[in-house]
Amino acid sequence: MRKRKPKPRPLAPDPRYGDPMVTQFVNMLMYQGKKSTAFRLFYDAMDIMKSRTKEDEHQIWKKALNNAMPQVEVRSKRIGGATFQIPTEIRAKRKLSIGMKWLISFSRKRSGKGYAEKLASELIAASKGEGAAVKRKEDTHKMAESNRAFAHFRV
Repeated sequence: MRKRKPKPRPLAPDPRYGDPMVTQFVNMLMYQGKKSTAFRLFYDAMDIMKSRTKEDEHQIWKKALNNAMPQVEVRSKRIGGATFQIPTEIRAKRKLSIGMKWLISFSRKRSGKGYAEKLASELIAASKGEGAAVKRKEDTHKMAESNRAFAHFRV
């Protein structure tokens, strides 16, 4: 076992919005260490969102992220030969990273021309409470709700 937890590395705020959460999102978006490309894609998507909605794109992004973050999840646990799906609360950091991962992966699977376009449409949909990432969150919550009877087995 580890002696102590590693110190969390501080994230530098991004150049346009001065928000470290944007940097975290871009880090997850990045392929093969190409951070400048990832930033360009993200900012292009933000510009597309601004032109489509005529609202503050940073607020739309934050709202989309909030709508995609799950509050509970199910964890598998073996108890006496049977495997139970046990609903558990999620830590704040994990909520955030799961929400980001879902938004990114579902925008990659979307149809459209160019990644910035796909990301913009997924973020706009998520901010309205629609889209695949929000649907995944709702499915996760439904699963936790239907397995609430096993909550006393908490992991």
